[in-house]
Amino acid sequence: MTFVITSPAQASLAVANTTDRFPVRRIFCVGQNYKDHVIEMGSDTREAPFFFTKPADAAVDCPCTLPYPTLTKNLHHEIELVIAIGKGGSDIAPDDVQNHIWGAGVGIDLTRRDLQKTAKDKGRPWDMAKGFDNSAPISALVPLADVPSLTSGRIWLSVNGELRQDGDIGDMIWSVKEHVSILSQAVRLEAGDIIMTGTPAGVGAVVAGDLISGGADGIGAIEVRIS
Repeated sequence: MTFVITSPAQASLAVANTTDRFPVRRIFCVGQNYKDHVIEMGSDTREAPFFFTKPADAAVDCPCTLPYPTLTKNLHHEIELVIAIGKGGSDIAPDDVQNHIWGAGVGIDLTRRDLQKTAKDKGRPWDMAKGFDNSAPISALVPLADVPSLTSGRIWLSVNGELRQDGDIGDMIWSVKEHVSILSQAVRLEAGDIIMTGTPAGVGAVVAGDLISGGADGIGAIEVRIS
């Protein structure tokens, strides 16, 4: 078989303490999965989890320097636990989810909040608010055997040394095993899929020159400079 154009490079992420790479197939994101963030976004109900996507090549290794994106004047940070799927499946039972996880990391769901608001107001998709270039900076991934917990642990983010987000993975409305199971009912998950699991409260704007840093206990750290 011959492709009629040059085949795009495989999107991938670093693996901690090795030169290996994790191939990225798709990026799924869980919306409003921490109660305090749900409240700050204008709701207070435990609704069924919903999902949106980013393109695979939105993933960026960290530490990194990223340009302030076009078309926005209100770029927001959202720190998130990241799950890397290593074994595919459909209708995965919650208690079997861990057998499908390769590892974990920590990432930032960068969001063009003004574009998202416009999309919400007009009942349009969020694609251009969430799925733009470089919108998913992610730390080196850690194999599951080296992850201390997917059910508890501090997750935080600072901007220029000022703490903005400070939560605990245990505060998720829908746990990893729950929302991965639910997602697998909608689509067949495959090895290489990445799931960004939602953000705690404290999301806010960043501007050119800002240094974003954060992490998740025992899993990883992240640093992004906005240029």
